[in-house]
Amino acid sequence: MTRLKRATASYSVHPSVAMKQAWIAGLAGKTGRALEEWIELVHEDGPDSERERRAWLKSEHGLGTNGAWWIAELAEGRGAEDGDPTAYLKAAGGYVASMFSGKTSALRPICDKILELCMALGDDVRICPCKTVVPLYRKHVFAEIKPVGGVRIDLGFALQDMEPTGRLIDTGGFAKKDRISHVVPIRTLTDVNAEVKRWLRWAYDLDA
Repeated sequence: MTRLKRATASYSVHPSVAMKQAWIAGLAGKTGRALEEWIELVHEDGPDSERERRAWLKSEHGLGTNGAWWIAELAEGRGAEDGDPTAYLKAAGGYVASMFSGKTSALRPICDKILELCMALGDDVRICPCKTVVPLYRKHVFAEIKPVGGVRIDLGFALQDMEPTGRLIDTGGFAKKDRISHVVPIRTLTDVNAEVKRWLRWAYDLDA
C-alpha cells in the first residue's frame, strides 16, 4: 500500500483506494469496457442527472451498485482521488481542513492531539481521512475521530463487546457488526486524558 513518509506527512492511503484500483483494473475484463469507455458512454447515451445515470448503468448495463455509483460520479468529474493513491494523499489534508473549518475549527487542536497519541502507539498506525471522519487503522479501523457540530468530537473505538465504564459509551455497533463499538465524547483538550489514552491503547492492541 502506498504510504507517505512520516517525516513529511501523517496521512496514509485509505484501504478503499486499493479496492477501487483493483476494480478499475478489472473493469474491461469483466464488462468489455474500460473505465474511460464507460465514462464516454455515459456522456454520449446516458441520462442527464447523476442519480438517473446510476440507475441507468444498473438497469441497462447490469453494473453493480458500487460500480454504477463510481462511474456516474467520475462522469461528473468527481471522485478521481478515490482510485488514485497520489490524488488521495493530496486530497487527504483538505478533507481534514474542511472537516475542521467554520463552526468546527475550535475542535482542530483536539483532533491533532488525538492523532499525536495514535501515532505514538506504533509505527503501523495509519491515518486515512475521509470527508466526514478520520479513521485510524492498524490492520483494521481501531479508532475514529468524528466532529459533531461545533461542540465536540466523538472519539470512536473498536472494543468489541467490552462492558462500558467511565466515560465510555456503547454505541451498539458490535451487535450491528460495525467496527466502532464505543465512543467517548470529547469537548476540550483536557478531556483527552489518561482514560482516553487507555482506550486508544486497548483498541490498538485488540487489532494486533
